[in-house]
Amino acid sequence: MFGKKPSLKEGSHIFSTKKNGEYYDFIFGVVTGMEGRKVGINGVIVNPVGLKNKIAQGKTGERSQEILENPNPDNVVLALVYRVEHENFTDVLDLDTDKCDLIPPKVYAMLDGWIRESLPEFINTVLSLPPGSERDEAKRVLKQRMDTLVDKNLKRTLYAVCRSLKILN
Repeated sequence: MFGKKPSLKEGSHIFSTKKNGEYYDFIFGVVTGMEGRKVGINGVIVNPVGLKNKIAQGKTGERSQEILENPNPDNVVLALVYRVEHENFTDVLDLDTDKCDLIPPKVYAMLDGWIRESLPEFINTVLSLPPGSERDEAKRVLKQRMDTLVDKNLKRTLYAVCRSLKILN
């Protein structure tokens, strides 16, 4: 009736964090190798600079602070509506000191697609423009981008985020 808890192994999808100043950047990737308590990871590290700036300006609530202080696979998509900086991440995590959570392949694909498709740029453009023709054009571009996405899960998540931000017409 009860299955075994999934274990960390080569090919597993993971979520981790790395301290960057006052807040955490987050990492999602694939396990490429294991040796004892050391795990090789190949993925992406994301610095949510837009959300950090909003907090510094005092334009956010407690939830945003919580996302940066305790990022997890469930809440980081909310950090991805603002500008982000990302780069490839290939490093070794130590399971004794580093957070390393297993995530489902669909969640990994959604996060990876969100970054690789530059969705934070499109959403941030819409949010940063004042109401008017430029913002309407940015919404059209975002909608076109959404319509061209192949991953159904990514498309559904983007639609839900846009709907909650009230940026869909």
